[in-house]
Amino acid sequence: MNQWDTRFRTENYVYGKEPNVFLTEFQKKIKVSGDALAIAEGEGRNAVYLAEQGMNVTAWDYAESGLVKTKQLADERGVVVSTELIDLNEANWDNAKWDEIVCIFGHFPAELRQKTLRGVKEAVKPGGYFLTEVYSHNQLPYGSGGPQNLDFLYKPEEILETFADWRMVHFFLGEVVRHEGELHHGLSHVIQFVGQKP
Repeated sequence: MNQWDTRFRTENYVYGKEPNVFLTEFQKKIKVSGDALAIAEGEGRNAVYLAEQGMNVTAWDYAESGLVKTKQLADERGVVVSTELIDLNEANWDNAKWDEIVCIFGHFPAELRQKTLRGVKEAVKPGGYFLTEVYSHNQLPYGSGGPQNLDFLYKPEEILETFADWRMVHFFLGEVVRHEGELHHGLSHVIQFVGQKP
C-alpha cells in the first residue's frame, strides 16, 4: 500500500467525480476518437469522461483503491473503463499504441517525470494527441493543491523541449481557478499542453 492507495480509501471522491475543466474544453475541440490512456488517473473522473465521449479508455494508477473507485464511477455512469495497476517506474510504453494520452495533475519526481514524458511521446500514434494540465513550479505559494515538493512540479521547458517536434495545439502557463473535490481548491498556477504527434 502507498500514500495514494491510503488517500483513496474513502467513500467520497477526494478530487470529485466531475472531469477536469481543461480536459472537457479541449476534448470537444480536438474531437479525437479511438483508444485513450489516462495515466496517474486516481479515482477515474477523467477516464470516465473520455469513455462517455465514446473512446475506448484504459486508466493507469498505482493505487488499487483508486482503480476500484474508477470502476465504480464507470458503472455509475454506464460506461466501461479498463484499469491497470501500473507503477510508472516500470511502465511498458508500447510504440504508437494510443490515439490520445491524458495526464491531469499527475506529479512525479523529476527523473520519473522525464521518463514518463518520453514514454508518452513514443506511445501516441502518429496523428494522436497528448493532453495535460499540471501544477507548475510556481504553484507552492498558492496552497491550493498539488505536491508540496518543488521536485514534483513541472517546468514549461520540460514539456516544450520534449514535444518540440509535435504540432502545438495549445500551451499555457499561468493562473486558473480549480475546484476539484477537497484537494484542488482555488487559484492555482498550472501548465496546460495539447500536442499532436506528426
